[in-house]
Amino acid sequence: MKQFAALFSALDSSTRTNDKIAALVDYFRAAESEDAAWAVWFLTGNRPRQAVPAKKLHQWAADAANMPLWLFEESYDAVGDLAETIALILPPPEAENNLPLHQWISERLLPLRTLEEAEQREVLMGYWRELDRGERFVFNKLITGGFRVGVSALLVQRALSQVSGIDAKMIAHRMTGDWSPTVENYAVLLSPETGAFDVSKPYPFFLAHPIAGEPDSLGPVGDWQAEWKWDGIRGQLIKREGQIFLWSRGEELISEQFPEIIAAAAPLPDCVLDGEVLPAKDGKVLSFNALQKRLGRKNPGKKVLSDTPAIFVAYDLLEVAGEDWRARPLYQRREKLHELLYSIPHRDHADVVLQLSDIVRAPSWATLALARAQSRERGTEGLMLKRRDSAYGVGRAAGKSGGDWWKWKIDPYTLDCVLMYAQRGHGKRASLYTDYTFGVWNREPYGENAEDSSTGAASEAKMGQEPRQLVTFAKAYSGLSDEEIAEVDAFIRKNTLEKFGPVRTVKPEMVFELAFEGIQRSNRHKSGVAVRFPRMARIRRDKKIEEADSLTTVLRMLDNGAT
Repeated sequence: MKQFAALFSALDSSTRTNDKIAALVDYFRAAESEDAAWAVWFLTGNRPRQAVPAKKLHQWAADAANMPLWLFEESYDAVGDLAETIALILPPPEAENNLPLHQWISERLLPLRTLEEAEQREVLMGYWRELDRGERFVFNKLITGGFRVGVSALLVQRALSQVSGIDAKMIAHRMTGDWSPTVENYAVLLSPETGAFDVSKPYPFFLAHPIAGEPDSLGPVGDWQAEWKWDGIRGQLIKREGQIFLWSRGEELISEQFPEIIAAAAPLPDCVLDGEVLPAKDGKVLSFNALQKRLGRKNPGKKVLSDTPAIFVAYDLLEVAGEDWRARPLYQRREKLHELLYSIPHRDHADVVLQLSDIVRAPSWATLALARAQSRERGTEGLMLKRRDSAYGVGRAAGKSGGDWWKWKIDPYTLDCVLMYAQRGHGKRASLYTDYTFGVWNREPYGENAEDSSTGAASEAKMGQEPRQLVTFAKAYSGLSDEEIAEVDAFIRKNTLEKFGPVRTVKPEMVFELAFEGIQRSNRHKSGVAVRFPRMARIRRDKKIEEADSLTTVLRMLDNGAT
């Protein structure tokens, strides 16, 4: 535990990539395999289930520190992070414990969930007495299920590559799928031998960056392949040794959820396809909302399959007959992909399940921009731009300043909304209010002066109308600069009306422009609608809250086909 806590501290305190990789290399070279396996699992985004409810942690930490609960709550409010608050207020450790990480996890943390409350309290307080402040902080993060640190899976893979001498792409491939933190799996991860290959394993996904500026900076348009960017589930369809698997980009096996895709892949030779799972019916792609009806259903019934059929739109070929094709140029992979898909019988049917993505051809960037402008009419988010001679990489390794795959998305929908509630962020933002809930008016103002926000309310009162009300519309936590976050945080602290646990009700005075990719009806939300990928585009200092948008505007968007 001491080594892992020291690694966490080194990673958390540095912003330089090389320093983080160096810290990871030092750790993996010194750590025992049992500890290293768990470290890989945690550092690549996996977290154990919460072992103890937060309410109990509040009370037990206060008891251990011999302080009233109200004082603990005030301390938590000041610090903003539960694990850190507990680590700070507990008295010094009474004994030193040198148990390695894997024993802390397998023998202490994981069994903690199964204990009765009284025993759980006694055991946990005993653990706290054996750990120093840094170790308590990390252990508390693991208990709450909130462990995260500023490293990506790519950095971990690069560090393991330096330790083992194995190519980072090979390590990334070995880590895909259902990788569990065992000594055996860790040994395979770093082994120079290929060993027995798991036929179900997907490849790491190659990801694109949003394009900045105009695409003509990328060079001649003829060097690029343009495709429609669909809003579905990115997936890899694998057929090896007669077995067929479908993996999502989140490395979840979703074969059982989409049996029609598995069945459609039966005529294919052994291969691995990269593409998008989309809901489609009668030759038309449906909204992502329709696809959500399929998610979480391992055995979808006949009605679900009939109401929301799915297709797989393939746009890349990663493997053929056991041979890795990722290093070959895209145009060669595309030609072979076309050959494979069109060797399947009945390719001309409108309801074909396995489809080849369309290439959007244009003689110039200006012409391609005209095609992109039609994206919403087609139900797409814009275009993907892929260099025709590009290999299939891993993640977003190219960096934002250049790369082979780009997302050229259409401008998002926007609405002006009012800040209503706020909550603290996580990690480095745990002491700041960065998670916001926004509202819109339940209707447009009435009266002849309704267009004038300064007199509209008075007109309504004279007409005997009920005053307008703000209705919660969306939550957002991204899009602002650090300076803007500090400004909004200060406003929230000065204008809090009520507190409900971690949530503050804020005086409605600030207007924000929210951007989002789509909108749909929803019975789960007070507004009756839900938006997709909301984020803050800017603070509207030029607008009063009376000028914010209303549900009338939102519903008009739906009527105009915003999905």
